[in-house]
Amino acid sequence: MEEKDTCDVICVHEDEVKDVKSKMLEDEFLFEVSDNFKVFGDSTRLKIMYALSQRDLCVCDLAAVLDMSQSAISHQLRVLRSKNLVKFRRKGKMAYYYLADEHVVSMIELCVEHTKERY
Repeated sequence: MEEKDTCDVICVHEDEVKDVKSKMLEDEFLFEVSDNFKVFGDSTRLKIMYALSQRDLCVCDLAAVLDMSQSAISHQLRVLRSKNLVKFRRKGKMAYYYLADEHVVSMIELCVEHTKERY
């Protein structure tokens, strides 16, 4: 028999509720956080970010790694740049993309590690 996943009685723990409510983030800020998760929720963008977690790459190289068109990669990179998840630097005629900061790297690593726990 499946274990019941709800309380058997209604009992609000006022101190705990007050403590957590005092630490809650503003709705507008949480909307932005949620929006970032939506960006991570697209497998193509996640592939791009995972590839960039390995090394800086230009659009041509990303397209070759992911077997996609440069146009499709560029479109996804624009989305990632708009959320400040990736940045680029120019080197001569080439534009190399990289993850924006260690937070992005950590998020990818943590998600991969968490998912590996199931296997």
